[in-house]
Amino acid sequence: MSSCVLAYSGGLDTSVILSWVMEQGYDVHAVYVDLGQPCEDREAILKKARDAGAATARVVDAQEELCRDFAFPVLQWQAKYEAIYLLGTSIARPLISKKCLQVAREVGADTFAHGATGKGNDQCRFQLAAEALEPGIAVLAPWRKQEFRDKFPGRSEMIAYCDQRQIPVKASVSKPYSSDENCLHISYEAGKLEDLNVNGVELVEFGMTVSPQQAPDNVENVTVAFEAGVPVAVNGQKYGASEIVRKLNEIGGRNGVGRVDMVENRFVGMKSRGVYEAPGMTILYESLRVLEQITLDRELTHLRDRLAPEVAELVYYGFWYAPKMDALFALIHQAHRHVTGEVSLNLYKGNVMVAGRQSPYSLYDEGIATMEGGGSYNQDDAEGFLRIQGLPGRVQARVTPRTY
Repeated sequence: MSSCVLAYSGGLDTSVILSWVMEQGYDVHAVYVDLGQPCEDREAILKKARDAGAATARVVDAQEELCRDFAFPVLQWQAKYEAIYLLGTSIARPLISKKCLQVAREVGADTFAHGATGKGNDQCRFQLAAEALEPGIAVLAPWRKQEFRDKFPGRSEMIAYCDQRQIPVKASVSKPYSSDENCLHISYEAGKLEDLNVNGVELVEFGMTVSPQQAPDNVENVTVAFEAGVPVAVNGQKYGASEIVRKLNEIGGRNGVGRVDMVENRFVGMKSRGVYEAPGMTILYESLRVLEQITLDRELTHLRDRLAPEVAELVYYGFWYAPKMDALFALIHQAHRHVTGEVSLNLYKGNVMVAGRQSPYSLYDEGIATMEGGGSYNQDDAEGFLRIQGLPGRVQARVTPRTY
């Protein structure tokens, strides 16, 4: 009998797929990669896998690795897909693939199975990561099999299948949207969210944030400290990477920070609608940007900003384990050597506002920047500077005058 490792979340799709893959003649090893999913019962999920007939079912804790080695390097790039999405799901997929392949090596499985559909981005992220790490691995994606789609043409049929077999799942016919969660964010899609006239933030039952309207009527201050571009402390207390994210999730969540409703362009070519919440990462993105404003010089900042969309695309498309990504991460590590300091933010009903910032490497010189008299900047120098800058324009104007 063939053996496969299944990236198992215990949600609707992988609950159905576990049984279906077994029907195809596989021994299935279910791997739940613990990424700090805030709303999931790990023991119940493992029990469900074992009850369904999995050969083995295990939890692999990757919370610290997710934040330290995956999310924080992307944060340093200020990478947002299409200027909005903080890539919470995208960042996690190559790590899930890595952990599943480690289990596959341990149990001798030659196949890696996942529950991503043939329409989405996750199939790309899982497979591109798996093939980059283990070129000989077989990837089984049931949603790309016609016989699977014939049996389960939609989520209603999958829900009915689970009901018949008494497999507990969160999805229901009355609430058929799908969710994916980790400590970085929760995403919501499908079902009623596919109707763009439906208000997504009113429909979704959020797991990490209160609505801005329900947030406290008073401002809450939070400070975040960084060393070489890496978050190291919250409110003066040092924590590990995953604990920092969790602390900021709590703080940002109760203040309604980090909700997004967007229509994005998938790698496979279609547009899709997603609702996301990422309170902690939203605070980290804003606080790091504020610190960079005083510690990164202009040319380096602008270079980073030009390259950030490329980093976001590589992460979103699934090219995590690629030479280009390796080089880009090496670049940002070098660029952030002196991005050290502390930022104070005020949170109020979904808003994140700067209260203060400081760094031992600050490039801000009040004596140069002051608009008051004196200071160390000689305004006479600007005369020659502008004459030189204007030289090409003056020559061009003489040769080809502009009408005005």
